[in-house]
Amino acid sequence: MTPLVLALNLTLSFASLAALALSLDRHHRDAFLARAPKGRARALRLAGWAGIAVSFAAAVAFEGWNFGPVQWIGALTGAALLVVALLSYRPQWLRPAALAALPLALVALPFALKG
Repeated sequence: MTPLVLALNLTLSFASLAALALSLDRHHRDAFLARAPKGRARALRLAGWAGIAVSFAAAVAFEGWNFGPVQWIGALTGAALLVVALLSYRPQWLRPAALAALPLALVALPFALKG
C-alpha cells in the first residue's frame, strides 16, 4: 500500500462524501444556514457519486484488483468518520474542508502516478 495512493483515495472519498452529505437538506441547512436549492442538491449528489466512482477507479488502477477495493473501503470508512465528525461538531467547516481536499488530491496524484 502506497501512502500517496491512500492519501489520494482518502481526499477523493472525503470530498465525495461531503458533497453527498451537503446534498441532503438537513446537512445543507446546518452548513449554509439555508435550504438547498433543488439544482444545487442534484449537482452535489451527482458530484458525490462521480467522486466515489473516481476514487474506486483510482484505487483499482494504482493498487490492482487484489488490494484496491480493500483500500477503497478503508478510505471510504475513514472519510466517512471525518465527515460525520465535522457535521456533528462544526458543520460550517465541512464545505471549506471538502474544497481543500480537492487540491490535496491533485497534489497527491502525480506522486501516486510515479509510484
